[in-house]
Amino acid sequence: MKTIDRIPTSKIQRASKLIQTGAKVGANYIKFYGDKLVNPEEEAKERLNKGNAEAIYDGLKTMKGSALKVAQMLSMEKNIMPRAYVEKFSLSQFSVPPISAPLVVKSFKNYFGKHPNEIFDEFDLNSINAASIGQVHRAKKNGKPLAVKIQYPGIAQSISSDLALVKPIALKMFNIKGEGSDRYFKEVENKLTEETNYILEFQQSEEISNACSHIENLKFPQYYKDLSCDKILTMSWMNGIHLSEYTAKPLDHKIGNKLGQALWDFYMYQMHSLKKVHADPHPGNFLVSPEGELIVIDFGCIKSIPDDFYIPYFELAKKENIENPDYFQKKLYELEILRKDDSAEEVIFFTKLFHEMLSLFTQPFQQEKFDFSDADFFGKIAELGTKYAKSAELKQMNGNRGSKHFIYINRTFFGLYNLMFDLKANNININTYSSKL
Repeated sequence: MKTIDRIPTSKIQRASKLIQTGAKVGANYIKFYGDKLVNPEEEAKERLNKGNAEAIYDGLKTMKGSALKVAQMLSMEKNIMPRAYVEKFSLSQFSVPPISAPLVVKSFKNYFGKHPNEIFDEFDLNSINAASIGQVHRAKKNGKPLAVKIQYPGIAQSISSDLALVKPIALKMFNIKGEGSDRYFKEVENKLTEETNYILEFQQSEEISNACSHIENLKFPQYYKDLSCDKILTMSWMNGIHLSEYTAKPLDHKIGNKLGQALWDFYMYQMHSLKKVHADPHPGNFLVSPEGELIVIDFGCIKSIPDDFYIPYFELAKKENIENPDYFQKKLYELEILRKDDSAEEVIFFTKLFHEMLSLFTQPFQQEKFDFSDADFFGKIAELGTKYAKSAELKQMNGNRGSKHFIYINRTFFGLYNLMFDLKANNININTYSSKL
Protein backbone atom coordinates (compact mmCIF):
# COMPACT_ATOMS: atom_id res chain seq x y z
CA MET A 1 0.00 0.00 0.00
CA LYS A 2 1.26 3.48 -0.90
CA THR A 3 2.52 5.45 2.09
CA ILE A 4 1.85 9.09 3.00
CA ASP A 5 4.71 11.56 3.46
CA ARG A 6 2.57 14.45 4.68
CA ILE A 7 -0.78 14.92 6.44
CA PRO A 8 -2.70 18.21 6.01
CA THR A 9 -3.01 19.68 9.51
CA SER A 10 -3.96 23.35 9.18
CA LYS A 11 -7.61 24.44 9.09
CA ILE A 12 -7.19 25.84 5.56
CA GLN A 13 -5.54 22.67 4.24
CA ARG A 14 -8.20 20.40 5.72
CA ALA A 15 -11.07 22.64 4.59
CA SER A 16 -9.62 22.65 1.07
CA LYS A 17 -9.53 18.86 1.08
CA LEU A 18 -13.19 18.70 2.11
CA ILE A 19 -14.13 21.21 -0.59
CA GLN A 20 -12.35 19.07 -3.21
CA THR A 21 -14.22 16.02 -1.95
CA GLY A 22 -17.52 17.93 -2.06
CA ALA A 23 -16.85 18.87 -5.69
CA LYS A 24 -16.38 15.18 -6.59
CA VAL A 25 -19.65 14.30 -4.82
CA GLY A 26 -21.41 17.07 -6.74
CA ALA A 27 -20.06 15.73 -10.04
CA ASN A 28 -21.32 12.25 -9.11
CA TYR A 29 -24.83 13.65 -8.61
CA ILE A 30 -24.76 15.25 -12.07
CA LYS A 31 -23.83 11.84 -13.53
CA PHE A 32 -26.62 10.24 -11.49
CA TYR A 33 -29.32 12.51 -12.92
CA GLY A 34 -28.27 11.53 -16.42
CA ASP A 35 -27.81 7.87 -15.52
CA LYS A 36 -31.34 7.43 -14.14
CA LEU A 37 -32.85 8.77 -17.36
CA VAL A 38 -31.54 5.79 -19.33
CA ASN A 39 -31.17 3.12 -16.62
CA PRO A 40 -33.31 1.78 -13.74
CA GLU A 41 -33.18 4.32 -10.88
CA GLU A 42 -32.19 1.67 -8.31
CA GLU A 43 -29.10 0.72 -10.35
CA ALA A 44 -28.22 4.39 -10.86
CA LYS A 45 -28.60 5.05 -7.13
CA GLU A 46 -26.30 2.13 -6.32
CA ARG A 47 -23.64 3.54 -8.66
CA LEU A 48 -24.08 6.98 -7.06
CA ASN A 49 -23.60 5.56 -3.55
CA LYS A 50 -20.53 3.62 -4.66
CA GLY A 51 -18.99 6.67 -6.33
CA ASN A 52 -19.73 8.98 -3.41
CA ALA A 53 -18.48 6.49 -0.83
CA GLU A 54 -15.21 6.16 -2.75
CA ALA A 55 -14.83 9.95 -3.19
CA ILE A 56 -15.53 10.70 0.48
CA TYR A 57 -13.30 7.92 1.78
CA ASP A 58 -10.42 8.85 -0.57
CA GLY A 59 -10.59 12.39 0.77
CA LEU A 60 -10.79 11.43 4.42
CA LYS A 61 -8.08 8.76 4.38
CA THR A 62 -5.38 11.32 3.57
CA MET A 63 -6.66 13.68 6.30
CA LYS A 64 -6.77 10.96 8.97
CA GLY A 65 -7.63 12.02 12.53
CA SER A 66 -11.15 13.00 13.57
CA ALA A 67 -12.25 13.34 9.92
CA LEU A 68 -11.44 9.68 9.28
CA LYS A 69 -12.80 8.74 12.72
CA VAL A 70 -16.22 9.91 11.52
CA ALA A 71 -16.02 7.42 8.64
CA GLN A 72 -15.03 4.70 11.09
CA MET A 73 -18.08 5.48 13.25
CA LEU A 74 -20.40 5.53 10.23
CA SER A 75 -19.11 2.13 9.07
CA MET A 76 -20.73 0.65 12.19
CA GLU A 77 -24.19 1.90 11.14
CA LYS A 78 -24.97 -1.17 9.04
CA ASN A 79 -28.72 -0.83 9.51
CA ILE A 80 -28.83 2.80 8.36
CA MET A 81 -25.99 3.49 5.92
CA PRO A 82 -26.12 2.22 2.31
CA ARG A 83 -24.01 -0.90 1.80
CA ALA A 84 -21.46 0.91 -0.43
CA TYR A 85 -20.63 3.34 2.39
CA VAL A 86 -20.36 0.62 5.05
CA GLU A 87 -18.00 -1.44 2.88
CA LYS A 88 -15.76 1.51 1.99
CA PHE A 89 -15.77 3.24 5.37
CA SER A 90 -15.04 -0.02 7.21
CA LEU A 91 -11.52 0.15 5.73
CA SER A 92 -10.87 3.02 8.16
CA GLN A 93 -10.94 0.55 11.05
CA PHE A 94 -7.49 -0.87 10.34
CA SER A 95 -6.58 -0.54 6.66
CA VAL A 96 -5.73 2.98 5.50
CA PRO A 97 -2.57 4.29 3.78
CA PRO A 98 0.16 4.45 6.46
CA ILE A 99 2.61 7.26 7.02
CA SER A 100 6.05 6.71 5.48
CA ALA A 101 9.16 5.34 7.19
CA PRO A 102 10.83 8.81 7.37
CA LEU A 103 7.77 10.18 9.20
CA VAL A 104 7.86 7.24 11.60
CA VAL A 105 11.53 7.87 12.38
CA LYS A 106 10.84 11.59 12.79
CA SER A 107 8.10 10.80 15.34
CA PHE A 108 10.50 8.69 17.42
CA LYS A 109 13.17 11.39 17.33
CA ASN A 110 10.58 13.99 18.38
CA TYR A 111 9.28 12.01 21.37
CA PHE A 112 12.22 9.82 22.45
CA GLY A 113 15.14 11.67 20.89
CA LYS A 114 16.24 8.38 19.29
CA HIS A 115 15.83 6.29 16.15
CA PRO A 116 13.47 3.31 16.82
CA ASN A 117 16.37 0.91 16.23
CA GLU A 118 18.15 2.52 19.20
CA ILE A 119 15.17 1.71 21.44
CA PHE A 120 14.16 -1.75 20.20
CA ASP A 121 16.29 -4.73 19.23
CA GLU A 122 14.21 -5.01 16.06
CA PHE A 123 11.74 -2.55 14.53
CA ASP A 124 9.83 -2.88 11.25
CA LEU A 125 9.45 0.57 9.66
CA ASN A 126 6.56 -0.75 7.55
CA SER A 127 3.31 -0.66 9.51
CA ILE A 128 1.15 -3.74 10.01
CA ASN A 129 -2.14 -1.89 10.52
CA ALA A 130 -3.11 1.75 9.98
CA ALA A 131 -6.33 3.35 11.23
CA SER A 132 -7.76 6.83 11.86
CA ILE A 133 -5.46 8.16 14.60
CA GLY A 134 -2.41 5.92 14.53
CA GLN A 135 -0.68 2.94 12.98
CA VAL A 136 0.94 -0.20 14.41
CA HIS A 137 4.44 -1.59 13.86
CA ARG A 138 6.07 -4.87 14.85
CA ALA A 139 9.08 -4.72 17.15
CA LYS A 140 11.16 -6.89 19.48
CA LYS A 141 13.02 -6.20 22.71
CA ASN A 142 14.73 -8.73 24.96
CA GLY A 143 13.23 -11.50 22.87
CA LYS A 144 9.64 -10.30 23.38
CA PRO A 145 7.50 -9.56 20.30
CA LEU A 146 5.85 -6.13 20.62
CA ALA A 147 3.24 -3.97 18.92
CA VAL A 148 4.11 -0.26 18.78
CA LYS A 149 1.30 2.20 18.04
CA ILE A 150 2.43 5.56 16.63
CA GLN A 151 0.10 8.55 16.41
CA TYR A 152 -0.05 10.49 13.17
CA PRO A 153 1.68 13.90 13.36
CA GLY A 154 -0.56 16.93 13.97
CA ILE A 155 -3.76 14.93 14.49
CA ALA A 156 -4.47 16.19 18.02
CA GLN A 157 -4.19 19.82 16.91
CA SER A 158 -6.71 19.40 14.07
CA ILE A 159 -9.66 18.07 16.11
CA SER A 160 -11.31 21.40 16.93
CA SER A 161 -11.06 22.71 13.37
CA ASP A 162 -12.37 19.41 11.93
CA LEU A 163 -15.43 19.52 14.17
CA ALA A 164 -16.04 23.16 13.30
CA LEU A 165 -16.07 22.16 9.62
CA VAL A 166 -18.57 19.32 10.05
CA LYS A 167 -20.79 21.06 12.63
CA PRO A 168 -23.12 22.81 10.12
CA ILE A 169 -23.61 19.52 8.23
CA ALA A 170 -24.32 17.61 11.45
CA LEU A 171 -26.84 20.20 12.66
CA LYS A 172 -28.78 19.83 9.42
CA MET A 173 -28.52 16.02 9.26
CA PHE A 174 -29.79 15.47 12.80
CA ASN A 175 -32.21 18.42 12.86
CA ILE A 176 -30.43 19.99 15.83
CA LYS A 177 -31.04 23.64 16.56
CA GLY A 178 -27.96 25.78 17.22
CA GLU A 179 -28.95 26.74 20.77
CA GLY A 180 -27.72 24.15 23.27
CA SER A 181 -26.01 22.01 20.63
CA ASP A 182 -22.49 22.85 21.81
CA ARG A 183 -22.65 20.32 24.65
CA TYR A 184 -22.89 17.47 22.11
CA PHE A 185 -19.96 18.72 20.05
CA LYS A 186 -17.92 19.33 23.20
CA GLU A 187 -18.56 15.74 24.30
CA VAL A 188 -17.27 14.44 20.96
CA GLU A 189 -14.31 16.84 20.97
CA ASN A 190 -13.31 15.81 24.51
CA LYS A 191 -13.45 12.11 23.63
CA LEU A 192 -11.46 12.55 20.42
CA THR A 193 -8.88 14.60 22.32
CA GLU A 194 -8.60 11.84 24.92
CA GLU A 195 -7.98 9.32 22.14
CA THR A 196 -4.87 11.25 21.13
CA ASN A 197 -3.45 11.04 24.68
CA TYR A 198 -1.57 7.73 24.79
CA ILE A 199 -0.52 8.25 28.42
CA LEU A 200 -4.23 8.28 29.31
CA GLU A 201 -4.82 5.24 27.09
CA PHE A 202 -2.00 3.41 28.91
CA GLN A 203 -3.71 4.10 32.26
CA GLN A 204 -7.14 3.06 30.93
CA SER A 205 -5.71 -0.08 29.35
CA GLU A 206 -4.16 -1.25 32.61
CA GLU A 207 -7.19 -0.33 34.73
CA ILE A 208 -9.82 -2.08 32.61
CA SER A 209 -7.74 -5.10 31.63
CA ASN A 210 -6.91 -5.76 35.30
CA ALA A 211 -10.54 -5.29 36.37
CA CYS A 212 -11.85 -7.60 33.63
CA SER A 213 -9.12 -10.28 33.77
CA HIS A 214 -11.54 -12.74 35.42
CA ILE A 215 -13.83 -12.92 32.36
CA GLU A 216 -13.49 -16.24 30.56
CA ASN A 217 -12.08 -16.39 27.03
CA LEU A 218 -11.02 -12.73 27.13
CA LYS A 219 -7.39 -11.62 26.76
CA PHE A 220 -5.52 -8.31 26.87
CA PRO A 221 -2.00 -7.22 25.86
CA GLN A 222 0.60 -6.23 28.43
CA TYR A 223 1.61 -2.57 28.24
CA TYR A 224 5.15 -1.19 28.64
CA LYS A 225 5.39 2.20 30.32
CA ASP A 226 9.11 2.72 29.69
CA LEU A 227 8.53 2.24 25.94
CA SER A 228 5.50 4.52 25.76
CA CYS A 229 4.81 8.26 25.79
CA ASP A 230 2.08 10.76 24.87
CA LYS A 231 2.11 9.78 21.16
CA ILE A 232 3.67 6.29 21.14
CA LEU A 233 2.24 3.25 22.92
CA THR A 234 4.00 -0.11 23.22
CA MET A 235 2.29 -3.38 24.14
CA SER A 236 2.89 -7.10 23.79
CA TRP A 237 2.22 -8.54 20.34
CA MET A 238 -0.99 -10.59 20.35
CA ASN A 239 -1.41 -13.32 17.74
CA GLY A 240 -4.81 -13.27 16.08
CA ILE A 241 -6.89 -11.91 13.22
CA HIS A 242 -9.25 -8.94 13.31
CA LEU A 243 -12.81 -9.78 14.21
CA SER A 244 -14.12 -8.65 10.80
CA GLU A 245 -11.71 -11.05 9.06
CA TYR A 246 -12.78 -13.85 11.38
CA THR A 247 -16.52 -13.31 10.82
CA ALA A 248 -16.03 -13.08 7.04
CA LYS A 249 -15.10 -16.78 7.04
CA PRO A 250 -17.47 -19.73 7.64
CA LEU A 251 -18.16 -19.63 11.37
CA ASP A 252 -17.91 -22.39 13.93
CA HIS A 253 -21.10 -21.68 15.91
CA LYS A 254 -19.62 -23.07 19.11
CA ILE A 255 -16.68 -20.65 18.92
CA GLY A 256 -18.99 -17.83 17.80
CA ASN A 257 -21.07 -18.32 20.94
CA LYS A 258 -17.94 -18.50 23.11
CA LEU A 259 -16.60 -15.24 21.67
CA GLY A 260 -20.03 -13.61 21.85
CA GLN A 261 -20.43 -14.54 25.52
CA ALA A 262 -16.98 -13.12 26.34
CA LEU A 263 -17.80 -9.91 24.46
CA TRP A 264 -21.21 -9.52 26.14
CA ASP A 265 -19.83 -10.20 29.64
CA PHE A 266 -16.97 -7.76 29.02
CA TYR A 267 -19.38 -4.94 28.18
CA MET A 268 -21.95 -5.67 30.84
CA TYR A 269 -19.31 -5.93 33.58
CA GLN A 270 -17.81 -2.59 32.58
CA MET A 271 -21.17 -0.84 32.53
CA HIS A 272 -22.65 -2.27 35.69
CA SER A 273 -19.56 -2.70 37.85
CA LEU A 274 -16.96 -0.20 36.64
CA LYS A 275 -19.50 2.43 35.50
CA LYS A 276 -17.23 3.13 32.53
CA VAL A 277 -17.04 1.41 29.19
CA HIS A 278 -14.89 0.78 26.11
CA ALA A 279 -17.01 3.01 23.83
CA ASP A 280 -15.46 2.11 20.46
CA PRO A 281 -16.73 -1.41 19.71
CA HIS A 282 -15.75 -1.78 16.07
CA PRO A 283 -14.10 -4.94 14.67
CA GLY A 284 -10.69 -3.29 14.31
CA ASN A 285 -10.35 -3.11 18.10
CA PHE A 286 -10.74 -6.85 18.62
CA LEU A 287 -8.73 -9.90 17.57
CA VAL A 288 -9.58 -13.59 17.65
CA SER A 289 -6.68 -15.72 18.85
CA PRO A 290 -5.75 -19.12 17.30
CA GLU A 291 -7.25 -20.66 20.47
CA GLY A 292 -10.60 -18.98 19.82
CA GLU A 293 -10.28 -16.30 22.51
CA LEU A 294 -11.29 -12.66 22.20
CA ILE A 295 -8.48 -10.09 22.46
CA VAL A 296 -9.15 -6.40 23.20
CA ILE A 297 -6.37 -4.22 21.78
CA ASP A 298 -7.46 -0.58 22.05
CA PHE A 299 -8.58 1.49 25.04
CA GLY A 300 -8.38 5.00 23.64
CA CYS A 301 -12.10 5.72 23.91
CA ILE A 302 -13.41 5.06 27.42
CA LYS A 303 -16.71 6.61 28.52
CA SER A 304 -17.51 7.14 32.21
CA ILE A 305 -21.20 6.69 33.10
CA PRO A 306 -22.48 8.99 35.89
CA ASP A 307 -25.23 7.69 38.17
CA ASP A 308 -27.72 10.36 37.13
CA PHE A 309 -27.59 8.86 33.63
CA TYR A 310 -26.88 5.20 34.46
CA ILE A 311 -29.89 4.77 36.77
CA PRO A 312 -32.71 6.05 34.51
CA TYR A 313 -31.05 4.60 31.38
CA PHE A 314 -31.02 1.04 32.68
CA GLU A 315 -34.35 1.40 34.48
CA LEU A 316 -35.83 1.84 31.01
CA ALA A 317 -34.37 -1.52 30.00
CA LYS A 318 -37.00 -3.21 32.21
CA LYS A 319 -40.23 -4.21 30.51
CA GLU A 320 -42.43 -3.28 33.48
CA ASN A 321 -41.04 0.28 33.44
CA ILE A 322 -41.51 0.68 29.69
CA GLU A 323 -45.13 -0.40 30.10
CA ASN A 324 -45.83 2.04 32.95
CA PRO A 325 -46.79 5.29 31.12
CA ASP A 326 -46.27 7.71 34.03
CA TYR A 327 -42.97 6.17 35.14
CA PHE A 328 -41.75 5.91 31.53
CA GLN A 329 -42.43 9.58 30.86
CA LYS A 330 -40.75 10.61 34.13
CA LYS A 331 -37.55 8.82 33.08
CA LEU A 332 -37.64 10.49 29.67
CA TYR A 333 -37.50 13.84 31.44
CA GLU A 334 -34.59 12.65 33.62
CA LEU A 335 -32.71 11.61 30.50
CA GLU A 336 -33.47 15.00 28.87
CA ILE A 337 -35.34 13.34 26.01
CA LEU A 338 -38.45 15.27 27.00
CA ARG A 339 -37.98 18.94 27.89
CA LYS A 340 -40.00 21.31 30.02
CA ASP A 341 -40.43 23.67 27.07
CA ASP A 342 -41.86 20.94 24.80
CA SER A 343 -45.27 21.49 23.28
CA ALA A 344 -48.02 18.92 23.96
CA GLU A 345 -47.49 17.67 20.40
CA GLU A 346 -43.74 17.15 21.00
CA VAL A 347 -44.35 15.29 24.29
CA ILE A 348 -46.75 12.89 22.57
CA PHE A 349 -44.49 12.39 19.54
CA PHE A 350 -41.23 11.75 21.39
CA THR A 351 -42.88 9.60 24.06
CA LYS A 352 -44.27 7.37 21.30
CA LEU A 353 -40.97 7.33 19.38
CA PHE A 354 -38.88 6.27 22.37
CA HIS A 355 -41.49 3.80 23.61
CA GLU A 356 -41.41 2.09 20.23
CA MET A 357 -37.63 2.20 20.09
CA LEU A 358 -36.96 0.95 23.63
CA SER A 359 -39.61 -1.77 23.44
CA LEU A 360 -37.60 -3.25 20.59
CA PHE A 361 -34.01 -2.40 21.49
CA THR A 362 -34.16 -3.63 25.10
CA GLN A 363 -35.47 -7.10 24.26
CA PRO A 364 -32.14 -8.82 25.05
CA PHE A 365 -32.29 -7.49 28.65
CA GLN A 366 -35.72 -8.98 29.24
CA GLN A 367 -34.67 -12.60 28.64
CA GLU A 368 -32.34 -15.08 30.30
CA LYS A 369 -30.83 -15.98 26.92
CA PHE A 370 -30.89 -14.13 23.62
CA ASP A 371 -30.28 -15.00 19.99
CA PHE A 372 -28.17 -12.21 18.45
CA SER A 373 -28.09 -14.06 15.13
CA ASP A 374 -31.81 -13.31 14.66
CA ALA A 375 -31.95 -11.35 11.39
CA ASP A 376 -35.60 -10.55 12.10
CA PHE A 377 -34.65 -8.60 15.24
CA PHE A 378 -32.02 -6.55 13.41
CA GLY A 379 -34.34 -6.07 10.45
CA LYS A 380 -36.92 -4.46 12.75
CA ILE A 381 -34.25 -2.12 14.16
CA ALA A 382 -33.32 -1.11 10.60
CA GLU A 383 -36.98 -0.57 9.66
CA LEU A 384 -37.54 1.61 12.71
CA GLY A 385 -34.47 3.70 11.91
CA THR A 386 -35.61 4.15 8.30
CA LYS A 387 -39.15 5.05 9.40
CA TYR A 388 -38.05 7.93 11.61
CA ALA A 389 -35.24 9.04 9.27
CA LYS A 390 -37.95 9.71 6.66
CA SER A 391 -40.45 11.20 9.12
CA ALA A 392 -41.58 14.65 7.95
CA GLU A 393 -43.06 15.23 11.41
CA LEU A 394 -39.72 14.62 13.10
CA LYS A 395 -37.94 17.01 10.75
CA GLN A 396 -40.25 19.81 11.87
CA MET A 397 -39.34 19.32 15.53
CA ASN A 398 -36.21 20.24 17.47
CA GLY A 399 -33.90 17.24 17.49
CA ASN A 400 -31.71 18.90 20.13
CA ARG A 401 -32.68 16.60 22.99
CA GLY A 402 -31.28 13.85 25.17
CA SER A 403 -28.36 13.79 27.60
CA LYS A 404 -24.91 14.25 26.06
CA HIS A 405 -24.07 10.81 27.47
CA PHE A 406 -26.35 9.19 24.87
CA ILE A 407 -23.79 9.88 22.13
CA TYR A 408 -21.23 7.31 23.29
CA ILE A 409 -23.49 4.94 25.24
CA ASN A 410 -25.85 4.46 22.29
CA ARG A 411 -22.86 4.14 19.98
CA THR A 412 -21.51 1.44 22.30
CA PHE A 413 -24.74 -0.58 22.23
CA PHE A 414 -25.24 -0.30 18.48
CA GLY A 415 -21.65 -1.39 17.94
CA LEU A 416 -21.95 -4.23 20.44
CA TYR A 417 -25.19 -5.52 18.90
CA ASN A 418 -23.61 -5.46 15.42
CA LEU A 419 -20.56 -7.40 16.62
CA MET A 420 -22.80 -9.98 18.30
CA PHE A 421 -24.76 -10.35 15.06
CA ASP A 422 -21.55 -10.73 13.02
CA LEU A 423 -20.49 -13.55 15.38
CA LYS A 424 -23.92 -15.20 14.92
CA ALA A 425 -23.99 -15.60 18.72
CA ASN A 426 -27.30 -17.35 19.32
CA ASN A 427 -27.19 -18.71 22.85
CA ILE A 428 -26.00 -15.84 25.02
CA ASN A 429 -26.56 -15.80 28.77
CA ILE A 430 -27.58 -12.22 29.45
CA ASN A 431 -26.86 -12.01 33.18
CA THR A 432 -23.75 -14.14 33.74
CA TYR A 433 -21.69 -10.96 34.32
CA SER A 434 -23.77 -10.25 37.48
CA SER A 435 -22.18 -13.15 39.37
CA LYS A 436 -18.89 -11.22 39.22
CA LEU A 437 -20.28 -8.01 40.71
